[in-house]
Amino acid sequence: MGHKLLWALSLVGLIFFDVSANGSVDFDEMVGFVEFNGTELFQTNGDVFSEAKFPMVGLTLVRGAAAKGALCLDGTLPGYHLHRGYGSGANNWLVQLEGGGWCDTIRNCVYRKKTRRGSSSYMEKEIPFTGILSDRASDNPDFFNWNRVKVRYCDGGSFSGDSENKAAQLQFRGKRIWFAAMEELMAQGMSQAKQALLSGCSAGGLAAILRCDDFRSLFPLTTKVKCLSDAGLFLDSIDVSGGRSLRRMYEGVVKLQGLEATLPRACTLRLDPTSCFFPQNIINQIKTPLFILNTAYDSWQIQESLAPPTADPRGYWHDCRLNYAKCNSSQIQFLQGFRIRILNAVKGVAASRQNGVFINSCFAHCQTERHDTWFDKNSPAVRNKGIAVAVGDWYFGRGGGKLIDCAYPCDKTCHNLVFKSS
Repeated sequence: MGHKLLWALSLVGLIFFDVSANGSVDFDEMVGFVEFNGTELFQTNGDVFSEAKFPMVGLTLVRGAAAKGALCLDGTLPGYHLHRGYGSGANNWLVQLEGGGWCDTIRNCVYRKKTRRGSSSYMEKEIPFTGILSDRASDNPDFFNWNRVKVRYCDGGSFSGDSENKAAQLQFRGKRIWFAAMEELMAQGMSQAKQALLSGCSAGGLAAILRCDDFRSLFPLTTKVKCLSDAGLFLDSIDVSGGRSLRRMYEGVVKLQGLEATLPRACTLRLDPTSCFFPQNIINQIKTPLFILNTAYDSWQIQESLAPPTADPRGYWHDCRLNYAKCNSSQIQFLQGFRIRILNAVKGVAASRQNGVFINSCFAHCQTERHDTWFDKNSPAVRNKGIAVAVGDWYFGRGGGKLIDCAYPCDKTCHNLVFKSS
């Protein structure tokens, strides 16, 4: 079966994506371009972001990383992109952890080390800063003039591993990368931060949860420190075949990288290590203020956890998993059950005054890094409050930081993702 361009149509925009030959999608590269009322706002292929005047920010390698054993899968140095703050934001820092899935087998990790997800040799020399990383007040009202950092993801284990496989020449050093990058940023001025926010999307959103209290520990108590996880609430869910597709993947990651020794001890003392890679089992133990941003019908989880082709050999879910509008009533009922599990998973977080939640009933994945979903006149909203405003209100204590949407199909503000194949 050949695959065509991935596209999405919502009330407000038309979004194009690439689908790989095996039908999988890299959700961290998924936007091709977005149109609103016939006007092209931005593209994500190559350097076309410059057409919309988003800042292109250069790659910096963590020079001291080798001495610390903090290396990408292939042994190259890890990297980050830093755009300096100014004015009232000069002493504030936002650190965004890049996402990009995981590798759960030697074969997958060997392949990955020949890509930018496993080697800095393949990373872009500069990337556009959009959404929560934008330097324009009109696009990013609360964080535009902060020091904004994107830490690149090249370990395949959500910045959590500390082992190696010598036979396959693989370095699983995500946790060392984390600490080496933070040490360099502290030397770059982050140690003087008055306010700091750790964020991340997808696998980076999981990492923002796992590393949240570590981030807090870098600063004195006088520094305001909080964490934001975007599309990082991966559930240990039963798939359409009755199995647990994502648990099998996570079990591979945990065993391959030896994560038992690095996962939160408060969790591993009571649950098996694989369970402790699922955020639902660790978010309630996090002491630092945490904001959970997630769609109730997460596109990645529908495609890779709930209804992957391996769990649907006869293709009953094929059309539904690509296009929510083609789901029949029983499939929608199954997905409504997933939404309920998402809501149950965040109950404890939502009960705490210091935390925030924004669960919108959309078929999407990652909403902080994209201009159209972070802060725009047509951005997704719950009770008339958009994502950027909700996050800002929570961070700065302006109130209204807990927003949970009604069930599909009530939300008319979604930028839903739709995938096309033939």
